[in-house]
Amino acid sequence: MANGSPDSPLRVLMLSKACIVGVYQRKLEEIAKLGIDLLTLVPPSWKDERGETPLERVYTEGYRLESIPIRFNGNFHLHHYPTLGQHMRAFRPHIVHIDEEPYNAATWQALYHARRVGAKSLFFSWQNINRRYPDPFRLGERWVLRSVDYALVGTDSAAQVWREKGYRGPLAMIPQFGTDPTLFSPVTSPEPRSFTIGYFGRLVSEKGVDLLIEAASRLPNRDWCINIVGAGPERGALQAQASRLGVGANVDFHDLIPSIEMPAQYHKLDVLALPSLTRHNWKEQFGRVLVEAMASGVPVIGSDSGAIRGVIGDAGLIFPEGDVNALKAQLSALQTDAGLRSRLAQAGRERALAHFTHEQIAAVTVNVYREMFAPR
Repeated sequence: MANGSPDSPLRVLMLSKACIVGVYQRKLEEIAKLGIDLLTLVPPSWKDERGETPLERVYTEGYRLESIPIRFNGNFHLHHYPTLGQHMRAFRPHIVHIDEEPYNAATWQALYHARRVGAKSLFFSWQNINRRYPDPFRLGERWVLRSVDYALVGTDSAAQVWREKGYRGPLAMIPQFGTDPTLFSPVTSPEPRSFTIGYFGRLVSEKGVDLLIEAASRLPNRDWCINIVGAGPERGALQAQASRLGVGANVDFHDLIPSIEMPAQYHKLDVLALPSLTRHNWKEQFGRVLVEAMASGVPVIGSDSGAIRGVIGDAGLIFPEGDVNALKAQLSALQTDAGLRSRLAQAGRERALAHFTHEQIAAVTVNVYREMFAPR
């Protein structure tokens, strides 16, 4: 059995569909640098409202990144991995790091196999709304909360949710991923351009991209453009809105691009906006594009939905969600005040370096691994 005090190094098996994204794999290299024997299992792709995202192999030094078959790809609650048990028995991990929510079948499957090989286990959660699920998801969630050894959460509000739901074990608040401050870094000599606003992410109603287009259309200085990189069901409606407002030529839509190419997209921006809107079943869980923009020396504007205020801190601008006039005023201030842009760019870079690097996230994650085997 793997339980007990293991000889160094700790063997950790991580199950993570998020780690198909190449730039996120830097955290895995940093974990391995800290003496962890790491095997990360990922699906060959993941489907969501943006389409199908294939596995990128970008940062793969010092650990093993293996693709395994997935069933019900795209079904957040029911997807699972038919060969997971074989990998678990072959690797014999000390810890199984389940990068999934407690109410998902993949989490139940991973926890079941972890217990069979005597491994300790933890889950990661962004869930920041206390949602009640029907059976069997409610029962599976309760089993996970009783059986798992540790919980990682991305925000304070997620920690509150799981305490309210009855989790009594050890818990740490650690963002799922950081950013690479070398890859995402300020451009030294920006090219002359129109005032460029960026939105990178899913094109769904709760992200508030329609508010961004509306706010920009009201700017008194019409020398601006919006650069939208993403996909989703709202794209057609957003294009129609821009045309209806007479700003179709100012709004550029781009399909998803490989994550390793995203730093160049930030270099095209004067500001990145995340105008998210809280819904009954969702509020902004983190907003990783904010961290990437700040690391890239791009000023950020965000609504006050969910975790955004905590991510930005005093290094950007916050407006009341849904308030188009407030968003327009902040865009106008950044468009006309180069000094404000410069101050926020510097503050954002400093905040990203202080709180949100892959190296920092890896270090506190490994501390959790070691705590799980510390004498009590």
